Amino acid sequence: MTVHIHRDSWGIPSLSADSARELAYAQGRLAAQDRAWQLEMEHRRLRGTCAAVLGPPALDWDVLVRRAQLAQTARRCLLALDDATRDWVTAYTDGVNSALPEAARRAPEFVATGTPPGRWQPWVPLGVWLATHLFFAGLPAKLWRAEVTRRLGPEAVAWFTAGTPGTAGSNGWLLTGDRTATGAALLAGDPHRYAEDPGCYQQIRLVCPEFDVLGLAVPGVPGLPHFGHAGTVAWAITHAMADYQDLYRERLRRTDDGAEALGPNGWEPALHGLETVTVAGAAPVTIDVWETERGPVLFGGPEDAEAFSLRHVPRVTARLGFATLPRLLRARTVADVDAACEDWVEPVNVLLAADTEGGTLHRVAGRVPVRDPENRLRPVPAWDARHAWRPDAYEPAPRAEVAGGLAVMANERGLAAPLGVEFLPGHQHRRITELLRPRRDWTADETARVHGDTLSGGAPAMLDRLADLDGLSPAAEALAGRLLAWDRRMDADSHDAAAYAALRATCARRLAAHPTFAPLATLSTEPLGTRPEAPGPSSGRPGPRCPAPLRPWLELGPRIAFALETLLTPGVVPDLDPAALVREALEAVANEGADHGTWGERHRLALWRPLPSTNGPALDVPLAGDHDCVLATGSVPGVTDTSARCPVARYVWDLGDRTRSRWIVPLGAHGTADHPHHHDQTPLWAAGRLLPVETEPARLTHEASLAVGRDTAVPRTPAYERDVPGFGTVRLVPVDPVADLALLHGWVTEERAAFWGMVGAEPIEVLEIYEYLDALPSHHSYLVHRDGVPVGLFQTYDPAADEVGAHYPVAPGDLGVHLLLAPPRGPLRRGFTGGLIPCLIEFVFADPRVRRIVAEPDLGNGPAVERALRTGLLLGPVIELPDKRARLAFLTREAARERAPAAWERAPAAREPGAAARERGSARG
Repeated sequence: MTVHIHRDSWGIPSLSADSARELAYAQGRLAAQDRAWQLEMEHRRLRGTCAAVLGPPALDWDVLVRRAQLAQTARRCLLALDDATRDWVTAYTDGVNSALPEAARRAPEFVATGTPPGRWQPWVPLGVWLATHLFFAGLPAKLWRAEVTRRLGPEAVAWFTAGTPGTAGSNGWLLTGDRTATGAALLAGDPHRYAEDPGCYQQIRLVCPEFDVLGLAVPGVPGLPHFGHAGTVAWAITHAMADYQDLYRERLRRTDDGAEALGPNGWEPALHGLETVTVAGAAPVTIDVWETERGPVLFGGPEDAEAFSLRHVPRVTARLGFATLPRLLRARTVADVDAACEDWVEPVNVLLAADTEGGTLHRVAGRVPVRDPENRLRPVPAWDARHAWRPDAYEPAPRAEVAGGLAVMANERGLAAPLGVEFLPGHQHRRITELLRPRRDWTADETARVHGDTLSGGAPAMLDRLADLDGLSPAAEALAGRLLAWDRRMDADSHDAAAYAALRATCARRLAAHPTFAPLATLSTEPLGTRPEAPGPSSGRPGPRCPAPLRPWLELGPRIAFALETLLTPGVVPDLDPAALVREALEAVANEGADHGTWGERHRLALWRPLPSTNGPALDVPLAGDHDCVLATGSVPGVTDTSARCPVARYVWDLGDRTRSRWIVPLGAHGTADHPHHHDQTPLWAAGRLLPVETEPARLTHEASLAVGRDTAVPRTPAYERDVPGFGTVRLVPVDPVADLALLHGWVTEERAAFWGMVGAEPIEVLEIYEYLDALPSHHSYLVHRDGVPVGLFQTYDPAADEVGAHYPVAPGDLGVHLLLAPPRGPLRRGFTGGLIPCLIEFVFADPRVRRIVAEPDLGNGPAVERALRTGLLLGPVIELPDKRARLAFLTREAARERAPAAWERAPAAREPGAAARERGSARG
């Protein structure tokens, strides 16, 4: 089997393989080759290990994501996948692991931080997806609305009902053949997200006998989940602005044997654990991790008046919707796309699709739970049964016909209105419709005019106030006249747009300083307020402070900035005279005598880079557009004119001829700063141009052909291998927690393995245990094979890093061991343990640092104690461990040599315990 990699003149890859599974492997491999550091950071973001590399600035995110337990949720969702989808995702991560070590050696970020790349397990793409979309349901806005209600009263919430671009974005539109020059549909748009380097989308084409699809991939996730063109059908999404996550106000208390949370029926058990977060350049931080019946506690604890837990569908159902992704690749019609998205869960999107037969689709895809309307508005009390979710009950997904040959989606209060609370004001939706409706001869090339439209939708709210002002100073009169004559376009070379931005910023700052809003000025840094309706006293304790990653949603400045249109409407805010405020702002701007330059001089792209020093020079390109334009290069009036959000891709899918399709991203195809295809698309993107989609073989350059076996998994190097005459070949292979889960779960949950303490454990629990062990530098697990058949589980550990070390004086060179023999498949031959145990001893002592083996068999496990005696271990004292009474047993290197001198005369074939695990780069942040 061979995978071929071709690239066009912009370095955009095209992959071809003999099967969908091999293609998934190739996509993962290519993502690692082109975006190694980006994949490493995504991996760390979902596991909460960024601070181990980036230091204290990343600690707050790590704490939040660990408390949200996203990694555990991703594991659950992986295990719930159907076999075919799980195998497909596994092939992708196998591809990542095959290329990541070598790619990391070439990436400057790994060198600069001394970071080994983490090994990807199959659940990691699901975790990347969860971490990326954690705040997409407006979860922080519930905290904002609750505090506005408490501090200003419930009527004040309506002043800020326009959704902020911080959790929204994306335009999309569909033109049927009746409105195009070719008679075939066009599907176009541009997702708006935070600008990152490397970019959050990767242009790619995926080809195998089952499908030929091109589109925008999310690095770290297989397939093309958002935007794709499969030849006969194309699809695209925007964020629906639906509310599908809930925050619960919790009361927690510690008990003698754990913790409890106040639920509808009184105090109920809560889960509690401790996790340690490693921080580069600082001491490790130990955090509490809580979970109630509602879900993981994001912040707060028993010492606070209240805590806040998160409930969302993937955590409740172990479903994320990943089975949709391979089905989309195989889609041929809009009916196929529609069916594929029936199982989609999160995030909730508005979907457009069209096919070559004239079919169209306009629907919402995703799961919104049915619950009390109050749940959507603010955090709700966990102890009130009204706010519980109804089991397996979800709101119907709205859908609509594509009327008049045109459908537009732009995060407005439209198709998804029944499912959400805050939406964008609708400027983009109205402007796109206004531009598209008059013509019936659209082409793929001409749609760039729509993508690049700079008309400010929010400007009239302020400029209309100027027309009514009189008695102005000469300078203010001149500025007012100039702005009233302005064409209201936020063009990069416009001096008037810059002057308008200065006036708008001054108005926003003056509004934020108005006494009405003073109670909200320090909201993001103060303890959140609590309400008294919970049974029992709160002991006067303050509420918790909002975690740092959520605080931007509680900042007054941005909230004022995006509510300007409402706040400047006469009569909305008591004791506020909008005309007087605009007058004062106009006089201040006019009389300061500053030359505001052009909008493009003020409006630049601010890229997020976790390690700026390794990403080359900052981009410094003048930008047109603004947050209320179709060209949504967002600024935050009164806070900053720079753009942290922008169209992170643009696309036009032509259903008549795919080669007429167009696309572009802000940076380029490659993720390394000094690569020629890292920033090469930036000038064209900033100018509003799109690149042609290259599919003709003559226009592509062959880069590589890779031989791929049917089993795409990266082979695990044996940690030990020995041919034992008369017994067979003994091999020790490092445990892969996911790949070996079925085998491990079958062994450790049997009654015969009761001494291992996992009888009755669910697969997810066994997986978490062995992934936890895999992440520890002090513990290692191996499958023991005899002639290729797994016959046992062998574990080694550093007693100083284990509970055992607290019960005896640990000596330098001690190494603890555990051995579980597999259930026999038939009668065991005599001498089985006699042939196996010497090999295990030889393996352990192959590490010259090991001076003594330490075992601690359960006193009730007679066979294990007898085996220790037969092996030559000397019995030590009885110790009381948390889950058993055990007998210590010891075997020194000298005693082992005396017992089996012949074994020590052979050339050692073993490697030091843990070497294989270190080589495959376990993520141990």
